Amino acid sequence: METTDTFGLLSLLPAALAIALAFITRNTVFSLAIACLVGVLTMGKGLMGFPTLLKETLGTTSFSWILLLELFIGTVIAFFQRTGAIQNFTLWVEKRRLTRVRVQLIGWFMGMFVFFSDYFSPLFVGTTLRGLSDRYRVSREKLAYIADSTSAPVSVLVPITGWAVFIAGLLIGMGPIEDAGQAMSVFVHAIPFNLYAIVSVLVVGLVIVGLVPLFGPMRKAERRAQETGDVLREGAEPLLGEELTDTPPYEGIRTSLMLNFILPVLIVISVAIGTFVFLGSAKTMEAFLAAAVVLGVTMRFQGVPLNDIMKTATAGMKGVMPAIIVLALAYSLNQLSKQMGTADYIVTVTEGWLTPHLLPAVTFLIAAVIAFSTGTSWGTFAIVMPLAIPVAFTLTGDAITPLIYACVAAVAGGGVFGDHCSPLSDTTVLASTGAASDHIDHVKTQIPYALAVAACCLVIYLLIGFFWLGNV
Repeated sequence: METTDTFGLLSLLPAALAIALAFITRNTVFSLAIACLVGVLTMGKGLMGFPTLLKETLGTTSFSWILLLELFIGTVIAFFQRTGAIQNFTLWVEKRRLTRVRVQLIGWFMGMFVFFSDYFSPLFVGTTLRGLSDRYRVSREKLAYIADSTSAPVSVLVPITGWAVFIAGLLIGMGPIEDAGQAMSVFVHAIPFNLYAIVSVLVVGLVIVGLVPLFGPMRKAERRAQETGDVLREGAEPLLGEELTDTPPYEGIRTSLMLNFILPVLIVISVAIGTFVFLGSAKTMEAFLAAAVVLGVTMRFQGVPLNDIMKTATAGMKGVMPAIIVLALAYSLNQLSKQMGTADYIVTVTEGWLTPHLLPAVTFLIAAVIAFSTGTSWGTFAIVMPLAIPVAFTLTGDAITPLIYACVAAVAGGGVFGDHCSPLSDTTVLASTGAASDHIDHVKTQIPYALAVAACCLVIYLLIGFFWLGNV
């Protein structure tokens, strides 16, 4: 199943079916599984095509990486729970005379602070603030929105992240861009044009302080939480096992906020940033492994029995299994879409729109549609960047102008849109996991804001194209 075939309009069927069923049934696993099954049947692979798809997709280095990352994160979270670190952090923060708005602002700032990993950020924010936000009657949907909107949108704006390196790497060899230094310079100059990422992060803060009003399903969720104290909808299924939400602290030991919470967080941050600086790649999975080992050793010295430590680690891994199952099926669906030529079809039916005035807006639109349909931002970058940027260089005569910056930013912003709000996106899944929110409830409450921001950005790109970049 390595070949890529062109199925035309049918190539949109699996992704469209998954998204539609997810909203109708509110069951993400069922929806993704049915979409994958329908996809392999459409390709003529028969019923055995489904297990073959799973075997080929999940037996890869990329999925093994995120599987291990999830398992180590689950272990760290379980250790946090067992040592009472989260409760200690909550008590420490509460002494700062917080209000409901301030609790949410803390989450907003924490998400921006953990800029180096869009995987760690939503899990860290959601896990750390869940108890506190529950106490102040912030809906889990709102917490997931805050965590999600300060992950990928922030990571794509910072030049010292894997996102920046990946995007810059794609630019090498296009037009006059000959090396990594020139490519990174173009990325940096494109940051002000990355409207979706910038506006998404700002809107979160404005929603928190009330300058942007609540509307749609989010308004209903917040009203429910404030009036009844129910942070979850009745019948909701949090995307996090009870092992990571109901684990009690170990009795009879005295834990330290510094050793059991702050130190592991610092280990994750220092290892991830340090490996990026010295090795050129942030070793996020290795960072969580190191934090889990240090936490386990610390717990043993504090008097927690070894058997209890191992039982807690196993419970943590079990607690993230709902998210792992969703990610496994999402990865399979993404691979299926690639094999059916979904992205190629979308590009083919829209390439006739690419005029100088429309180029940034259409580039953003194509990237957004592909990313939302496939749930992958990096895959979208890899597909759209080699198509849009050479066209832009043709229009500028191989000169690096604001049109180039705008198009690079449009690809990045469009890709982030899909990563930000698609139910198929791993980052969206991780935001639901960290906040222990129902996954579809998170998607339904966040999409209106994401679409509103995307629509505004599309209009601005049109204005920029017609009134500024058209003759550049």
